[in-house]
Amino acid sequence: MKTSNLKKIPAAKAKRATVRVGRPPKELAGEVDTRILDAARKMFLERGFEGASIDEIAEAARSGKATIYARFRDKRALFIDVVTRDILSRITEFKTGVPTGSTIEERLTSAASTLLHWGLDSERIALMRLAVAEARRFPDLASTVSRTARDLSTELGVRLLGELTQSDELRSLPAFAPERLTTTARFFLDLIAVPMLLRALFEVDLKTLDEEIDAHVARSVAFFLAACRHGSVS
Repeated sequence: MKTSNLKKIPAAKAKRATVRVGRPPKELAGEVDTRILDAARKMFLERGFEGASIDEIAEAARSGKATIYARFRDKRALFIDVVTRDILSRITEFKTGVPTGSTIEERLTSAASTLLHWGLDSERIALMRLAVAEARRFPDLASTVSRTARDLSTELGVRLLGELTQSDELRSLPAFAPERLTTTARFFLDLIAVPMLLRALFEVDLKTLDEEIDAHVARSVAFFLAACRHGSVS
């Protein structure tokens, strides 16, 4: 009887150990990835690429180093995924509510202001600064992020303008013709977003910059719409 009990105890322990160290259920795998990427993002922002260690990231993520290395080849691969997720994936996630205003100028100003206030988030800008600082170490990442961010933001601009310019007046303008809308959207973003983004990358006080967004957008939208109404886009 005693021998039988002794044989059962190690088996039970082995079974419990298997549960503890085994792969997480499929439905939890995404949560583990998110936890690791969030922890890595925090460590990279606090310590930079060189200063952050996999040990610290594992501790912050409440995960083992083996779990991290099972998903990411090394710290470089982890950094690339963090930057790609936060700079590129976030662009596709942007959603704006129904823009306020009774005129196209007011609605476009409302949507553009929402976009800039969202995009110039302090942590997002800090990560972009880090990516720029590491451009020599990650030249392929830098060029890919730059090109892809431009393409994704242009798609966002096309969607935004397409939703907001359904009035008879603007729909009849050459700049808003379907075959020209991509070019028009790029002009719009270059005028509205790029100057503020460049300032955000180099200026320390983002709160002051945030306070300037609404006035900047109002002036830029007025200029943009005047150009569309009285000029042409080739």
